Amino acid sequence: MSQDLYRDITDLAHDSPGWLQLVAELWTEAGLLLFGVLFVAGWWRARPADSRAMALAVLAPLGTAFGYVVSELLKSVVDEERPCRAVAGAAASIVECPPHGDWSFPSNHSAIAGAAAVALALAWRGIVWLTVPMAVLMAFSRVFVGVHYPHDVAAGLVLGALAAVLFVKLLTGPTRSLADTMRMSRSALATWLAGPGPAVPDHAVSRRRREPMHRRV
Repeated sequence: MSQDLYRDITDLAHDSPGWLQLVAELWTEAGLLLFGVLFVAGWWRARPADSRAMALAVLAPLGTAFGYVVSELLKSVVDEERPCRAVAGAAASIVECPPHGDWSFPSNHSAIAGAAAVALALAWRGIVWLTVPMAVLMAFSRVFVGVHYPHDVAAGLVLGALAAVLFVKLLTGPTRSLADTMRMSRSALATWLAGPGPAVPDHAVSRRRREPMHRRV
């Protein structure tokens, strides 16, 4: 079934206007660059926020990298041939078919896109309307240009997203503590990277809440 859907999509791509083919070809790589810009914007946005927000912003690109590593490890085990070489009767791929040994399952681009979309949404919830469509379009473009099966990109999206969520959830606490430490550091670089934080530091707010009322008077 995945082969039939691959043929349908690549036939559509082959019959589509040249400008659309070019957009799809560019988007498979340009989408990664746009995610990179969003990582930087998310970090900058978190600089005046609390330490948890900073931790999530820092973990977003790291979680995405983790999603890629998990995808690459699985790819080295499965060894699925690229459809542009394996599917008989399919339209020629828009981009050059990757060499033998650069396996198809799962799609690394889709894993990165899925991980980035979810990790950014965890750090910056208001941006989910942008990151999820970006990830889906990037995954689809990999089939459209002819270098992946539909099941490759679907698995990549899910795998990347799950890997990123697990990575962020496990490391939010330690990274939050690190952000607090950097914000109290005497190093100008450390304090700039971690940002100034809110007007009242997290640890000061927590300590104030624990203090008895007579000590506040």
